[in-house]
Amino acid sequence: VVVAPAPKRQKCDHWSPCSPGDYAYRILSGGGKGRLAKICFEDELLISEERGNVGRGINIAIVNCNCVIDSTEHSGEMMTLIKNAPEGSLLLMVTHDDGSTRLQKDAKKLLEELGSKEIQNMKFRSSWAFIAAKGFKLPDNIQKEKINHSNKKNNRYSGWPAEIQIEGCIPRNLF
Repeated sequence: VVVAPAPKRQKCDHWSPCSPGDYAYRILSGGGKGRLAKICFEDELLISEERGNVGRGINIAIVNCNCVIDSTEHSGEMMTLIKNAPEGSLLLMVTHDDGSTRLQKDAKKLLEELGSKEIQNMKFRSSWAFIAAKGFKLPDNIQKEKINHSNKKNNRYSGWPAEIQIEGCIPRNLF
C-alpha cells in the first residue's frame, strides 16, 4: 500500500503556495452565529475570533492596520478609516451578521468608488467579501468581490447564508 504524504500546509491555508514574489491572502465572511469572519494576509490572521477582534458589520483590515467597525451604527467611522488609509494600502473587507441595513448612502458610495459592484445590492445578513486598493490598481485576474444573499430557502445556518471566501496571491511589487 502506497501512502501519500500529508499535504504541506501553505500560507493562509491555500492548497498550493504563492510564488516567492507574491503575498498570500484569504478573506472569509461570517456564516451563522458561531462561524465568525476571518482575514488572513501572509499567514497572519489579521481579523479572527482567535484574536478577539472580529465583530458584527463590515470587518476591515488595512495591511498594517486591523480595524473592526460595527457598520450598523458607525458608517462615519468606517468612512474616516478608509479615507485615512495611506496611498498604497490594500483593504480587505468581510461581513459578519449584518453589514448593510444601516450602512449610510455615503459609505456605500465610498465603497463603490473603491470598486465594489455589489455594495448597493447587499441585504440583511448577506455574506460579502471585498478587496480594494488605494493608490494602485489590482491585477484584473484577482477576484475582488463576492456576495451570497440571505435566503430562507437556501440558508445554510438558521437565518444565515453560508460564508464565502476569496483567496489568492497578489504581487509584492504593487504596493
